[in-house]
Parts: sequence; structure tokens; C-alpha cells
Amino acid sequence: MASDSERVTVRIPSDTVNALHSLVESGEYATLSDAVRAAIDSFIEAQFAPDYIKKMNIELPKGNVVDLQELVQSGDSVSIEDAIRNAVREYVRRHLSKAMKDLEG
Repeated sequence: MASDSERVTVRIPSDTVNALHSLVESGEYATLSDAVRAAIDSFIEAQFAPDYIKKMNIELPKGNVVDLQELVQSGDSVSIEDAIRNAVREYVRRHLSKAMKDLEG
């Protein structure tokens, strides 16, 4: 850890600690501290995003996540987040285009 870090002590419910331990045991994170730091980093990043960006957390069925991972592996997108952004842009574009056509005629 960087020398400019500080130790912070927090109390969290045991079920949350158990969930964090599960992430470590599954290999998602090397240590409990790494899991907590990742959560805090994600929170800070979302809270301090530029004004023109709204960060959101979404829940997807596992099958959709697998499909998104396949898009990334095939080179269609650079990341799952990129694939989601592209899908949302396309969805909005199509629906706005349809709405404009409906208004015109």
C-alpha cells in the first residue's frame, strides 16, 4: 500500500463482512482490505463524476452479462461498460427516431 495512506476503522454488519470474505474466497479480491478499497473507490468515483456524466449501477441477469462478455471477447466492445453504453445509445436513438416519425405523420 502507498505510504500516503491512512488507516481508517469502521464498524460494519457481520453479514456485510461475510459477503466481503466470500469475494476474497472466490478470488475476486486478494484481501478483505482490497475489497473494501474497491468499494470505496467505486463510491468516490460515482460521487465525483463530472457534471455531464451520471454514473449508475445496474443489475442484469447473468445471461445478459455472459452475452456482454462475449461481445468484449469478440472485439465488438472494449469493455462490458462500453457494450452497455453502446446498447443504451442505440436503444435511445431508435426510440427517438420512431417518436419523431410518429410526430411527423
